[in-house]
Amino acid sequence: MKNRYYTKKALHFAIDLRKNQTDAENILWFNIRNRKLNDIKFKRQVPIGKYIVDFVNMQKKLVIELDGSQHIDNSSYDEERTRYLNSIGYTVIRFFDNDVIKNINTVLEVILKKYSEL
Repeated sequence: MKNRYYTKKALHFAIDLRKNQTDAENILWFNIRNRKLNDIKFKRQVPIGKYIVDFVNMQKKLVIELDGSQHIDNSSYDEERTRYLNSIGYTVIRFFDNDVIKNINTVLEVILKKYSEL
């Protein structure tokens, strides 16, 4: 049996999420896929433990999460996710969907800055 840190259910859910990205996820993915951002490799909708992260760079363990309006009501869940990811060595940065849609260049600058700090 292959050693996995996620369940088969999480993997199937991640595949579904890749097929049904939000507008903000599409915009960010367009700008970071295929090493477009400073030759940094990102993956999208990746299961880590019982969670699925929006985007991750595995080399430096940098997670990028995009938060839509539904996250306002789920802030304790998001905090729990972040604590878990931090506890296993990941750094999490969050952006609101609106920031990605309206200020993608600023978002990309923040990602590059955080990546260079790790």
